[in-house]
Amino acid sequence: MSIRTIRVEGDEILNKKSKPIKEMTARNKQLVSDMLETMYDAQGVGLAAVQVGILKRIVVIDVGEGPIILINPEIIETSGEQCGYEGCLSVPGKRGIVTRPNYVKVRAQNENMETYEVDGTELLARAFCHEIAHLEGELYTSRIEGPLEDVEYDDYEDEDFEDEDFEGEE
Repeated sequence: MSIRTIRVEGDEILNKKSKPIKEMTARNKQLVSDMLETMYDAQGVGLAAVQVGILKRIVVIDVGEGPIILINPEIIETSGEQCGYEGCLSVPGKRGIVTRPNYVKVRAQNENMETYEVDGTELLARAFCHEIAHLEGELYTSRIEGPLEDVEYDDYEDEDFEDEDFEGEE
Protein backbone atom coordinates (compact mmCIF):
# COMPACT_ATOMS: atom_id res chain seq x y z
CA MET A 1 0.00 0.00 0.00
CA SER A 2 1.06 3.56 -0.55
CA ILE A 3 -0.24 7.03 0.00
CA ARG A 4 -1.24 8.76 -3.23
CA THR A 5 -1.28 12.46 -4.01
CA ILE A 6 -4.72 14.00 -3.62
CA ARG A 7 -5.66 16.27 -6.51
CA VAL A 8 -7.00 19.67 -5.51
CA GLU A 9 -9.53 22.08 -6.95
CA GLY A 10 -8.22 23.57 -10.17
CA ASP A 11 -6.90 20.21 -11.41
CA GLU A 12 -8.93 19.51 -14.55
CA ILE A 13 -9.20 15.78 -13.84
CA LEU A 14 -11.63 16.52 -10.99
CA ASN A 15 -14.16 17.78 -13.55
CA LYS A 16 -14.10 14.62 -15.69
CA LYS A 17 -16.45 11.64 -15.55
CA SER A 18 -14.99 8.38 -14.30
CA LYS A 19 -15.23 5.14 -16.27
CA PRO A 20 -16.85 1.91 -15.05
CA ILE A 21 -14.70 -0.96 -13.80
CA LYS A 22 -15.21 -4.11 -15.88
CA GLU A 23 -13.05 -6.48 -13.84
CA MET A 24 -11.17 -6.43 -10.58
CA THR A 25 -7.54 -6.67 -11.57
CA ALA A 26 -4.54 -6.71 -9.28
CA ARG A 27 -3.97 -3.02 -10.17
CA ASN A 28 -7.54 -2.13 -9.19
CA LYS A 29 -7.17 -3.99 -5.88
CA GLN A 30 -3.94 -2.08 -5.24
CA LEU A 31 -5.74 1.18 -6.07
CA VAL A 32 -8.46 0.39 -3.51
CA SER A 33 -5.82 -0.35 -0.84
CA ASP A 34 -3.92 2.83 -1.69
CA MET A 35 -7.13 4.88 -1.59
CA LEU A 36 -7.99 3.60 1.88
CA GLU A 37 -4.49 4.35 3.16
CA THR A 38 -4.59 7.81 1.55
CA MET A 39 -8.03 8.58 3.02
CA TYR A 40 -7.01 7.52 6.53
CA ASP A 41 -3.71 9.39 6.32
CA ALA A 42 -5.57 12.58 5.32
CA GLN A 43 -8.15 12.00 8.08
CA GLY A 44 -11.01 11.99 5.58
CA VAL A 45 -14.20 9.95 5.60
CA GLY A 46 -14.36 9.34 1.85
CA LEU A 47 -12.27 9.34 -1.28
CA ALA A 48 -13.06 8.80 -4.96
CA ALA A 49 -10.44 7.42 -7.37
CA VAL A 50 -10.59 10.61 -9.43
CA GLN A 51 -9.24 12.48 -6.41
CA VAL A 52 -5.99 10.54 -6.76
CA GLY A 53 -5.95 11.11 -10.52
CA ILE A 54 -7.55 7.85 -11.66
CA LEU A 55 -10.76 8.07 -13.74
CA LYS A 56 -12.30 4.85 -12.43
CA ARG A 57 -15.64 4.46 -10.67
CA ILE A 58 -14.22 3.50 -7.27
CA VAL A 59 -15.13 5.07 -3.93
CA VAL A 60 -13.97 4.28 -0.40
CA ILE A 61 -15.80 5.57 2.67
CA ASP A 62 -15.39 5.15 6.41
CA VAL A 63 -17.55 7.23 8.74
CA GLY A 64 -16.22 5.38 11.78
CA GLU A 65 -17.96 2.04 11.25
CA GLY A 66 -15.32 0.38 9.07
CA PRO A 67 -14.44 0.81 5.41
CA ILE A 68 -17.04 0.63 2.65
CA ILE A 69 -15.73 -0.09 -0.84
CA LEU A 70 -17.98 0.87 -3.73
CA ILE A 71 -17.13 -0.21 -7.27
CA ASN A 72 -19.38 1.30 -9.98
CA PRO A 73 -21.74 2.82 -7.38
CA GLU A 74 -25.11 4.27 -8.27
CA ILE A 75 -27.66 5.92 -6.03
CA ILE A 76 -30.93 4.04 -6.38
CA GLU A 77 -33.05 5.59 -3.65
CA THR A 78 -33.10 8.75 -1.54
CA SER A 79 -35.46 10.33 0.94
CA GLY A 80 -35.60 13.15 3.43
CA GLU A 81 -33.31 16.12 3.59
CA GLN A 82 -30.40 17.31 5.69
CA CYS A 83 -28.43 20.50 5.54
CA GLY A 84 -24.95 20.80 6.96
CA TYR A 85 -21.30 21.60 6.47
CA GLU A 86 -19.19 19.62 4.05
CA GLY A 87 -15.51 19.73 3.36
CA CYS A 88 -13.39 17.88 0.83
CA LEU A 89 -9.85 16.59 0.65
CA SER A 90 -9.71 18.17 -2.82
CA VAL A 91 -10.71 21.58 -1.43
CA PRO A 92 -8.45 21.75 1.62
CA GLY A 93 -9.09 24.26 4.38
CA LYS A 94 -12.61 25.10 3.20
CA ARG A 95 -16.17 24.12 4.04
CA GLY A 96 -19.65 25.05 2.93
CA ILE A 97 -23.26 24.27 3.69
CA VAL A 98 -24.84 21.71 1.37
CA THR A 99 -28.32 20.15 1.34
CA ARG A 100 -28.35 16.40 0.72
CA PRO A 101 -30.82 13.54 1.21
CA ASN A 102 -30.97 12.21 4.78
CA TYR A 103 -31.32 8.61 3.52
CA VAL A 104 -29.50 7.11 0.55
CA LYS A 105 -29.42 3.58 -0.86
CA VAL A 106 -26.56 2.66 -3.18
CA ARG A 107 -26.08 -0.29 -5.51
CA ALA A 108 -22.44 -1.15 -6.18
CA GLN A 109 -20.02 -4.00 -6.53
CA ASN A 110 -17.55 -5.16 -3.93
CA GLU A 111 -13.90 -6.08 -4.51
CA ASN A 112 -15.03 -9.44 -5.94
CA MET A 113 -17.31 -7.63 -8.42
CA GLU A 114 -20.40 -8.99 -6.64
CA THR A 115 -23.36 -6.62 -6.74
CA TYR A 116 -24.74 -5.53 -3.39
CA GLU A 117 -26.78 -2.72 -1.88
CA VAL A 118 -25.92 -0.57 1.10
CA ASP A 119 -27.85 2.23 2.70
CA GLY A 120 -27.15 4.95 5.17
CA THR A 121 -28.51 8.00 6.89
CA GLU A 122 -27.06 11.31 8.02
CA LEU A 123 -23.25 11.42 7.59
CA LEU A 124 -23.08 8.17 5.61
CA ALA A 125 -25.85 9.35 3.27
CA ARG A 126 -23.98 12.63 2.81
CA ALA A 127 -20.72 10.76 2.11
CA PHE A 128 -22.40 8.54 -0.50
CA CYS A 129 -23.74 11.57 -2.35
CA HIS A 130 -20.51 13.56 -2.06
CA GLU A 131 -18.22 10.77 -3.28
CA ILE A 132 -20.48 9.53 -6.09
CA ALA A 133 -20.75 13.13 -7.32
CA HIS A 134 -16.94 13.10 -7.67
CA LEU A 135 -17.31 10.25 -10.16
CA GLU A 136 -19.47 12.54 -12.29
CA GLY A 137 -16.87 15.32 -12.19
CA GLU A 138 -18.72 17.38 -9.60
CA LEU A 139 -17.22 19.03 -6.53
CA TYR A 140 -19.40 19.93 -3.56
CA THR A 141 -18.49 23.59 -4.10
CA SER A 142 -21.00 23.67 -6.99
CA ARG A 143 -23.77 22.92 -4.46
CA ILE A 144 -22.90 25.12 -1.52
CA GLU A 145 -25.50 27.46 -0.10
CA GLY A 146 -23.87 30.68 0.98
CA PRO A 147 -20.15 31.39 1.15
CA LEU A 148 -17.31 28.90 1.07
CA GLU A 149 -15.70 29.34 4.48
CA ASP A 150 -12.17 28.88 5.74
CA VAL A 151 -11.84 26.04 8.23
CA GLU A 152 -9.94 26.71 11.41
CA TYR A 153 -8.86 23.73 13.48
CA ASP A 154 -10.57 25.33 16.49
CA ASP A 155 -13.89 24.84 14.66
CA TYR A 156 -13.67 21.15 15.53
CA GLU A 157 -13.78 22.05 19.22
CA ASP A 158 -16.54 24.70 18.99
CA GLU A 159 -19.40 23.87 21.37
CA ASP A 160 -22.02 24.80 18.75
CA PHE A 161 -20.36 22.73 16.05
CA GLU A 162 -21.63 19.17 15.73
CA ASP A 163 -19.29 16.56 14.24
CA GLU A 164 -22.11 14.89 12.32
CA ASP A 165 -22.78 18.15 10.47
CA PHE A 166 -19.30 18.27 8.97
CA GLU A 167 -17.90 15.66 6.70
CA GLY A 168 -14.42 16.43 7.94
CA GLU A 169 -11.93 17.02 5.19
CA GLU A 170 -14.19 14.90 2.99
